[in-house]
Amino acid sequence: MAPWRVNGLVWIMARVRSCETIDMPRRFLKRYIPHPETLRRQRSLRLVSGLMTDPSLWLLSRRSVANAFSVGLFSAMLPMPFQMAVAAFGAWLIRCNLPLSVGLVWITNPLTMPLIFYGNYRLGAWLMNANVREAPTQLSTRWIADRMVDILPALMVGSVVSAVGAALLGNVVIRLIWRWQVSRSWKRRARRRRRQQHDES
Repeated sequence: MAPWRVNGLVWIMARVRSCETIDMPRRFLKRYIPHPETLRRQRSLRLVSGLMTDPSLWLLSRRSVANAFSVGLFSAMLPMPFQMAVAAFGAWLIRCNLPLSVGLVWITNPLTMPLIFYGNYRLGAWLMNANVREAPTQLSTRWIADRMVDILPALMVGSVVSAVGAALLGNVVIRLIWRWQVSRSWKRRARRRRRQQHDES
């Protein structure tokens, strides 16, 4: 076979595998990521609204999704205002999926925030070998805010460690799940092809 034909077949197979890699988990993710118009209406994203016009920040590939999980989970674990804007800027900085990065910030919402940040505080206190303030039965963001001066160093240390850990773990897990999904899809297609060849014979 001519060399140009071999190279052409290699290129075609690479493109087919690339499309398959994108299409399989993409259909699932599209059901859950925020819509562009929803993001544009967010007040906290007005400062970074210009970033949303970049089409490369809306791609759904294994790399962009895995990195978006890193950005979103990292931002979510940090006790700071404008988490969504920080996640959007992070997505722009490392060129990953912006809506997914922003959407993952809502892991820390009014219901989960007290528990997550108190857990970060306890982790930081353990790392700093500091005394831990026991949480009340009804843990709330108000309790954390009232004691912010005392718990801030441990909270920040624990939050940064949790953010880095969540970002790394999320990235690795997404890449493994994506690869498993694509592998399963290829095996399913191979079984169908064998059945068709058996039926034709």
